[in-house]
Amino acid sequence: MGIIVFIAFVTVPILEIVIFMEIGGIIGFWPTIGIIILTAMIGTGLLRHQGLATLGRVRASLEQNRFPVEEVFDGLCLLVAGVLLLTPGFFTDAVGFFLFVPVFRGFFRGILTRSLIASGRVKTHSAGFPLGEGPGTVIDGEFEDISADAEAPPPNAHPDRDPGRDPGRDPPKDRPKDRPRGRPRDRGN
Repeated sequence: MGIIVFIAFVTVPILEIVIFMEIGGIIGFWPTIGIIILTAMIGTGLLRHQGLATLGRVRASLEQNRFPVEEVFDGLCLLVAGVLLLTPGFFTDAVGFFLFVPVFRGFFRGILTRSLIASGRVKTHSAGFPLGEGPGTVIDGEFEDISADAEAPPPNAHPDRDPGRDPGRDPPKDRPKDRPRGRPRDRGN
C-alpha cells in the first residue's frame, strides 16, 4: 500500500505538468488558468449541494436506527472529491468529478468492499453474530410457568401473606384477634 501512495505522489504531479503544458499550448496560458479556477468553483458548489444531501440521508438513517454506512462512504468520497477539485490540475479535477457521480461512488464502494472482505481485514457482523451465523429469531419477553402445582406457593411468597389479601385490612391467621391495634402495650419499663 505504501508503494502505491509513493507512486501516486510522484506520477500525478508529473502527469499534471504534462497536461498543463499540452492544454496551455493549445488554448493559451490565461484560458488554462481560467479553467482551473472555474473547476474549483464548480467543485465547491457541487460539494455543498451533495454534502448537504448526504447529511440529510445520514440523519434519516440514524432516525431509523440504522448505521449510515453508505452515507459515510459517500461523505468520504465527497471530501476527497472536494480536495481533488481544489487542487490545481486537470487529472485531479477529472477524478474529483467522477467521485461526485453517485454511480461511480457505488461502483467504487463495491470494489473496495469486496477487496477488504477478500483480504480478511474486515468481517461483517449482524446483531453481534457473524453474518449468517445468528441464533435465528429471538423473542424477548417475560413468562410465568403455569405447569407447576397450583397448590404450592410461588418461591418468593411469604408464608404470612396471602397475595389476594389487602395487608392493611385483615389480620394474618396466626395473630390473635383480641390483641388491640394501635399503640404498643406498656411493659412496665
